[in-house]
Amino acid sequence: MKKLITLVFLCFSIHLIAQEAPKMVTINGKVVEKKSSTPLEFATITFLNSSDNKIVAGTITDAKGNFSVKIATGKYTIKVEFIGLKSIQLENIDLQSNQTLSTFFLEEESTQLENVEIKLEKSTIEHKLDKKIFNVGNDLISKGGTANDILNNVPSVRVTADGAVTLRGNSGVRILINGKPSVLTANNGLEQIPSENIEKVEVITNPSSKYDSEGTAGIINIVLKKNKTKGFGSSVQITTGIPDNHALGYNVNYKNKKINLFSDLRYRYVNFIRNESSTRTNFASDSSVDSYLEGIVDRNRINKTFTLYFGGDYYFNDKNMLTLSYFYRNNNAKNSVDYDFNYWDENRTLERIFKATEDYREPQIANQIELNYIKTFAKEGQKFTINLQYDFWNDDENESIVEQEVFPAISAITALKSRDIESSKDVLFQSDYSIPFSEKSKIELGIKGEIRRINSDYESFENNTPIDSLTNLLRYNERILGAYVQYGSALKKLNYLLGIRMENSNTGSDDKINLFNIKKRYTDFFPTAHFTYEYNSIFTFQLSYSRRISRPGFWQLNPFGGIANRRNIRIGNPDLNPVYTDSYEFGTLLKWKKFTFNPSVYHQFSKNTFEDIRFTNSDGNLVEQSINSGTENRIGGEISINYSPLKWLTLSGEMNYYSFEQKGVFDVTGKGFTARHSSRIKHLTWNFQTNLNYQGATKSGQVDSKSEYSFDVAIGKDIWGEKATITLKADNIFDSLISRGIVTGTDYNLDYYIRYSVPRVTATFTYRFNRKKSDRDRLPD
Repeated sequence: MKKLITLVFLCFSIHLIAQEAPKMVTINGKVVEKKSSTPLEFATITFLNSSDNKIVAGTITDAKGNFSVKIATGKYTIKVEFIGLKSIQLENIDLQSNQTLSTFFLEEESTQLENVEIKLEKSTIEHKLDKKIFNVGNDLISKGGTANDILNNVPSVRVTADGAVTLRGNSGVRILINGKPSVLTANNGLEQIPSENIEKVEVITNPSSKYDSEGTAGIINIVLKKNKTKGFGSSVQITTGIPDNHALGYNVNYKNKKINLFSDLRYRYVNFIRNESSTRTNFASDSSVDSYLEGIVDRNRINKTFTLYFGGDYYFNDKNMLTLSYFYRNNNAKNSVDYDFNYWDENRTLERIFKATEDYREPQIANQIELNYIKTFAKEGQKFTINLQYDFWNDDENESIVEQEVFPAISAITALKSRDIESSKDVLFQSDYSIPFSEKSKIELGIKGEIRRINSDYESFENNTPIDSLTNLLRYNERILGAYVQYGSALKKLNYLLGIRMENSNTGSDDKINLFNIKKRYTDFFPTAHFTYEYNSIFTFQLSYSRRISRPGFWQLNPFGGIANRRNIRIGNPDLNPVYTDSYEFGTLLKWKKFTFNPSVYHQFSKNTFEDIRFTNSDGNLVEQSINSGTENRIGGEISINYSPLKWLTLSGEMNYYSFEQKGVFDVTGKGFTARHSSRIKHLTWNFQTNLNYQGATKSGQVDSKSEYSFDVAIGKDIWGEKATITLKADNIFDSLISRGIVTGTDYNLDYYIRYSVPRVTATFTYRFNRKKSDRDRLPD
């Protein structure tokens, strides 16, 4: 009897244990879009109990469309969903062992919901832990514009009217084209890159050691379009607008199993209108008002830009590819500027009036030759690349100014002329190798070298007499050699990536008349660390650290500026040192069905920060120069949200708030706030989009600026079975892109007003030959 009771108890215990600890299995799978075989990221996979239809487990796919979930053995209903596509449901699937399910192919759904037809497309903004991705193809606001227009719509990024790019309010940002520095970004070159050439923009606020250490604020990587469609295809695009914004572009490519030939030809004529005014209050030694100077400046700039790009890929086999390409850009800028200067005494009695006109011409020619080799291996993830790049450009700046005093008496005319011929040659070599050890572990290493030489040959004349103090030749040389290694692996749910980068910098600048001869040599190490913990398939967080550097740009070093406005002079500082920054960031990412939430906090500590100091010279004119001002401690928080409450409506927004403390030449504490909101509506073959951008008031160095905002709207329609698209957009419709503020010096205050741009209306027509809207062009790698 005891044996029977023991046996019954033992069987009952085993039954309880079996109930408490069910057998777990791992189920893997992949989800792709059927028509294009494109992997679908963020597709939702749900496992429901077949008996009661209750949800047991769920997950979402990664960037390659793959998913993996652990689940108890049993029979399940498996449901696969993606916005805009027909869902798939498998009934009564018996899962008893680890297995990989057959690939799920989702199709477009042609049904209508409230008269709205849904079509597959990527989200305009994709949030990942290490970067944000802005997909340009879905952004109507950028149609017919330039790279600058696109960047002004990218989360955390802002471009000033002068072409300066900031990331989270920090100007120390590195701009890359397809992961590499490029001549396309030189001399405000982003303004000459058509938006139609850009596929997406990646914003990386804390890069790993694989990337250049340049850029204390982070990296913005502009990815240009690539063709993935076999056969022949081409497209033509026509743009017109008010004020003048006219463009014509043609793209053609051919691809088969062995070759991919591509070319792109574009011309653009655009007119920019800008108005400025300022009032400078000058103080005597006892701080009483000494005098006033009022300035009014009206600028009218015309850019004529021609770009040509062609090249080809050759596929030796499925694991070896060689690419050779050539890019040419010819930009001719012409400025017409009117200046009015009114001098008042301390009692606001008008004493003198000066008037001046400027004719400015700047032809630019830029060239880039690139050779790439890519080798992949049988082992997934193993990859070897070599890149050779040669950039060379020429920039010829010509100023002609006529100045005259018209009150209290009319004086003789003063004629000023200047010419600055800048030229650069830049050679780049880069090689990277990625070696996976297992599914979760890999090592990456690489080397890079960049040699750059720039000359600036400057001469100036007053009434045809040379101005010796402003005539010179600046020579600048830069050589940067770098190498990196990083190791990544995982411990259960914790993924980590540890790296170190070494860079040796050798720079030198001297001039023809021996005013200076400055050489700087330094070797630096830049460690990086990234830790990612995946709590579940919906919620993840990351902690990261990187050490960064910002070397001074040539425009900050060149001491020979223009002479158009001698009352507000800009000069360079050839003795600038680089800025070093330690950057820490903690971020979380929540993704579930229609909602993405990405908050983060960050801390940056910088040494040798760049600031512009403004002072009055012996002639009473205002001089502006870059200096190393000291240290800056910056703490901030950022929130990005993407939400699709309805299949035809997508809402996205982001807010960034930071506070900072500067110590050194300027002891300043301040704060900054930026916000952006975008809404997109799809209705049958129609698309509608609005963008609202807000820049809060901020203070830095001597400048205290007020807030500004802009509102843009666009509408687009596909016609002729997606063979053609018409887009109409209006930028800055409330004429609110106006910068106001005050500059405080030791013996003056300057109140300024800058109207960057008038409202613009642009229409764009695109027609596609032998291709559809979803097909992409092939442009520089």
